[in-house]
Amino acid sequence: MKTSEMTETYDVETLLRSALVPVEPSEALSDRLERGLSEIADLAAEELADWELSAMRDPRNWARPAAAVVAGSVAGGALIVVRARQRHKRRDAGAIGHEVRDALGGLSKRLGG
Repeated sequence: MKTSEMTETYDVETLLRSALVPVEPSEALSDRLERGLSEIADLAAEELADWELSAMRDPRNWARPAAAVVAGSVAGGALIVVRARQRHKRRDAGAIGHEVRDALGGLSKRLGG
């Protein structure tokens, strides 16, 4: 490879790395997503609660309850993932805080404070 080709390749790689850096969503977006998923799961549960078993004998009546089961399951699963990520973030933030406090405590001991 020529030097100019290597530079172009390096520049493209650098550009791709900088363009594809993960971005954390804002806390407000996460809260809105959690509320929306909760509402979907609740609506699906209400839809299923309103159905009578006698109406389920006819297969033509199965579409709405089936859709409610799918929507509720997907929303519930996504809600579990969102809440797990939030707990993980809080735990990481707490761990970082402990590390900073420990480091500052060690520094103050070394400085005789």
